[in-house]
Amino acid sequence: MPEVIPADSVGLVKPRAIQFNQSLSLNCGELLDGFQLMVETYGELNQSRSNAVLICHALSGHHHAAGYHSMDDRKPGWWDNFIGPGKPIDTNRFFVVSLNNLGGCHGSTGPTSIHPKTGKAYGPDFPVVTVADWVNSQVMLADHLGIQQWAAVIGGSLGGMQALQWSIAYPERLRHAVIIASAARLSAQNIAFNEVARQAIMSDEQFLDGRYLEENSIPRKGLGLARMIGHITYLSDDAMGAKFGRELKNKGFSYDYNVEFQIESYLRYQGESFSGSFDANTYLLMTRALDYFDPASNYENSLPDALSRATARFFLASFSTDWRFSPERSREIVDALMRVDKDVTYLEVDAPQGHDAFLMNIPRYVRGLSAYLNRVAEECL
Repeated sequence: MPEVIPADSVGLVKPRAIQFNQSLSLNCGELLDGFQLMVETYGELNQSRSNAVLICHALSGHHHAAGYHSMDDRKPGWWDNFIGPGKPIDTNRFFVVSLNNLGGCHGSTGPTSIHPKTGKAYGPDFPVVTVADWVNSQVMLADHLGIQQWAAVIGGSLGGMQALQWSIAYPERLRHAVIIASAARLSAQNIAFNEVARQAIMSDEQFLDGRYLEENSIPRKGLGLARMIGHITYLSDDAMGAKFGRELKNKGFSYDYNVEFQIESYLRYQGESFSGSFDANTYLLMTRALDYFDPASNYENSLPDALSRATARFFLASFSTDWRFSPERSREIVDALMRVDKDVTYLEVDAPQGHDAFLMNIPRYVRGLSAYLNRVAEECL
């Protein structure tokens, strides 16, 4: 944390839990009888309530997207590069809402929450949720906040899938969909990576069929491995090479299976850190939601037909070295939108950082997103 909060920061923020007593019908066929969403907001809602922007998070994201919770915080929210006064998502102009999705482990109702019927953590009994379920819960959040229509719904990666689902399921409730480093559905390779990560978690002897919290245990090894697998896919070969190369941790080989290379040390650190802050059942749930997302499946596998319902205008961005959600996946959405005469802006950024580029302050990306959201803000006046 800097000694002085930067002028372009939203500053100190405080999350709040919003309780919903209504039932939510889930795609899996179960009924969730009441739930809680953890939310942060930045900026002010204008008199006409027309300047609200929803931020949808990626796989391991949550409600804390910008600013600091205290002066002791080591770093700000996960998208602080983009949210704040004068930043692309300008809090001088927008009222920004960021939430932890249903099924999360950072305050929203999920596997770590107490099941009202048992008095124990839901654990594996928490129902499997989908991107459509998340959007339905976000509609309830918008109603609670008195927001009839979002100026924009914005998300990267899994968050972009939510923005896409919003445009199809609730076309009248958003004016712009901003979809960054995302896809209309996962490739077989992506599903495979998710399955390997899930198997890493479920094969951990401390997983205990998902009931580890009841035994005061955590499947740290499995969750750490899952994070290591995921982290490899978020970085490009160029990014790894530039940051680590083949640099050794020590002066020479030790001829054993301990850490030899800096990249090994980095991945182990990422895995250990993540396993202490994220929930394993939540990781299973989130990756399965990624797998299931395919809005075209409800329209005879025609993405143009699915998107023909949309009335929003679209901004899509992709990154050249992102092999998890490659530019081809964004172009599929762009092409489908053009086939049904929708208003779409597309930006492809040459960036070496891989999938994680959507989180980074890359000048061309920042300029393109800022220019588009400036037009969105002008509509709110």
